[in-house]
Amino acid sequence: MSVAPNPRPATPGVTPPLPPDRYLRLLTTTQFAFNIGFYAVLPYLATHLATHLGTGLGMAGWLVGLVLGLRTFSQQGLFVIGGALTDRYGPRPVVLAGCVLRIAGFGWLAFAGSTTTVICAVLLAGLAAALFSPAVESETAREAVRHEQETGTPRAQVLARFSAAGQAGAFLGPLLGSALLLLGGGFRAAALAGVLVFVAVLAGHARLMPHRAPAARPDRARGSAREVFGNRPFLLLCLTYSSYLVAYNQLYLSLPAEVQRATGSQAALGSLFALSSLLVVCAQLPVTRWAAHRLAPRTALVAGLATVAAGFAAVPLAPGGPAGLLPAATLVVLLTLGQMLLVPAARGLVPDLVADRQLGLATGALSSVSGLAVLAGSAATGALLGAPAPVRWAVLAAVPLAGAALALTLPAGANGKTAGQPVRGQASRPVKPGP
Repeated sequence: MSVAPNPRPATPGVTPPLPPDRYLRLLTTTQFAFNIGFYAVLPYLATHLATHLGTGLGMAGWLVGLVLGLRTFSQQGLFVIGGALTDRYGPRPVVLAGCVLRIAGFGWLAFAGSTTTVICAVLLAGLAAALFSPAVESETAREAVRHEQETGTPRAQVLARFSAAGQAGAFLGPLLGSALLLLGGGFRAAALAGVLVFVAVLAGHARLMPHRAPAARPDRARGSAREVFGNRPFLLLCLTYSSYLVAYNQLYLSLPAEVQRATGSQAALGSLFALSSLLVVCAQLPVTRWAAHRLAPRTALVAGLATVAAGFAAVPLAPGGPAGLLPAATLVVLLTLGQMLLVPAARGLVPDLVADRQLGLATGALSSVSGLAVLAGSAATGALLGAPAPVRWAVLAAVPLAGAALALTLPAGANGKTAGQPVRGQASRPVKPGP
């Protein structure tokens, strides 16, 4: 993949370039801080809407669900726009705009007093992530490829560090929100704490994030979109990744139902989510380091999806165990292990499938297409909750298995032993769009 020079030479009034290692640390720390601020607020939003605002705003359960769905749509569904803007203007202005919108959204949410203002604040907060995340993720992928070319370190290791930092933030964020709630600050205190985190992120990036020339010229933006969405290997990767996200979404759909069935309540659900986050924080880097040097990205992708499928298949087979939670814990462990294998591999394949000037758009499109698949798949998998357990878990296992079959049609990619060199049967340049 051709990589444009990272931070261009310093000029008066322009942020000077960071050394590559420091720039990667900035991007990784960004993901960590962003998730702390986000998860300090999000887990408590539904309860806030349904209870604290329920009487004053008349928010019925369906309206609370609608508000949360709008947040997801304004974020995940618009990732492709944030990615396109990153290609057009470079990552710095898009990241800074995302920080400003998140500050405004959370600040507004802290004081929202009507249904309209709540919806507007939630949409603003979701739009902020739709700008911020594709810019940071595509820039991290670009730098991971550069780092691989310069040092021979597999790009998957850099992307795994980025993923682990995000999971650490997702683990610490709810603890921050819980502490503020326990101290009597309420949801407003949690939202304002999120504002302070994003103010710090904004200040740090305004000071440290270098300018980079846009990857795509204005007259090529429309052509880039046609090329990306006409690129058959990339679309196959989107479908493969979608099968993972549909499966991963079962942590929020089928797992709560299983915990409720096994224990009579959902009190243990928080512990299982904490287990998932801690597994990623503690094991992501060793797992990725091992896989990057022994498995081609396509192989890691297939192995990860097969592991996820095994997690679903194990639920009706695992004994009840203490408090009946062994099947649910088995699902969480295997799904998380599969995630650790496949996510860095999938993200690392994107730069091999698209041109550098399309990387932001492609990164956003990967999330947007997968988000639409989750939206469609949630209704179908939700209908399975009333099916007999063997049928339900067998169908759920079939989803990642289908994704694994699709993954076998992708280019293999290069593992750590062949970093920067063509894989047998594969060109080192980006794969051209299919017919």
